Amino acid sequence: MSAEREARAPLLAVPHPTGQGRGGAQEGECEVRRVHPEAVAWASAALPDARCVEQASAFLKLMADPTRLRIISALNATELCVCDLAAAVGISESAVSHQLRLLRSGRVVTYRKAGRVAYYRLLDHHVTVMVQSALDHARE
Repeated sequence: MSAEREARAPLLAVPHPTGQGRGGAQEGECEVRRVHPEAVAWASAALPDARCVEQASAFLKLMADPTRLRIISALNATELCVCDLAAAVGISESAVSHQLRLLRSGRVVTYRKAGRVAYYRLLDHHVTVMVQSALDHARE
């Protein structure tokens, strides 16, 4: 919030939950507890609806698995069948199939059939961007 807006915004004093003073704030905590209504209004207006938050949370939970991240990284390079994915990632075909079922149900991957072989690919670029951002963050 800008200094000008902060100067204009009324402050609401909020008692500490224990009813006592802070007695020394932890690192990263405010020493004085105040609510800035204008900042709260801006933040509240920026919140996505509950359904969107639930779906995003489910997506992030799905991404929070090292094996699935490796599968997604391999599929980011090219579409692959289960056999090729298993060889690339270094796990069994059964394990790959299990992970692909989860990724399909989460709308992360899709596949196309070519005869008796199913070739998997990422469903859209959002997955690529998210995973690449997470990996870039981990490398820093």
